[in-house]
Amino acid sequence: MKTVNVYEAKSSFSKLLAAVESGGEVIIARAGKPVARLLPYSPPPKRRFGELEGLFHVPENFDDPLPEDVLTTKGW
Repeated sequence: MKTVNVYEAKSSFSKLLAAVESGGEVIIARAGKPVARLLPYSPPPKRRFGELEGLFHVPENFDDPLPEDVLTTKGW
């Protein structure tokens, strides 16, 4: 893991990207204090449609109007 200051990062950004592409990691610091980490990109995992099927149930009366006692309750 390499640490560089902002000035060096700006002047050698292409070299830093090449280092990250080859599996490295770069810490960018301001006045010696780490502020950012440059990592290789990894795409998010693909989501599958219907992945949560069967984990919850929507009741048949989901679209029914709310009961009167709920509608008249204060605090909403």
